[in-house]
Amino acid sequence: MKDQQQRSIQGILSIAALICMAIGWFNLFSPEVNHLLSGKVFYILIGASFFIQAPTMANKNFMYGMYAAAGACVLGAFLPADSKLSYLKTIGLLAGVILSISNRRQ
Repeated sequence: MKDQQQRSIQGILSIAALICMAIGWFNLFSPEVNHLLSGKVFYILIGASFFIQAPTMANKNFMYGMYAAAGACVLGAFLPADSKLSYLKTIGLLAGVILSISNRRQ
């Protein structure tokens, strides 16, 4: 039951993140709102999704890696766009996706 609830929450967060990304792509609002949704809220939601997924990882090293990816996404979302560390959120996203794919059962 707990596993099903975690999957539901993770699914809701992922769908909300995709909606934020789509709003930014299609420029549905003002440029400031589009940037906020697609550049910040998107990464925060993805980071939260990775954080919820981390305890379900089969390998402990993958679990710690997923927590690190979640932290990188959230931390990177709060950094200014012109910062030298602004790529941190993209690295966190890529690492989380790779860990998520590699955790799938064969």
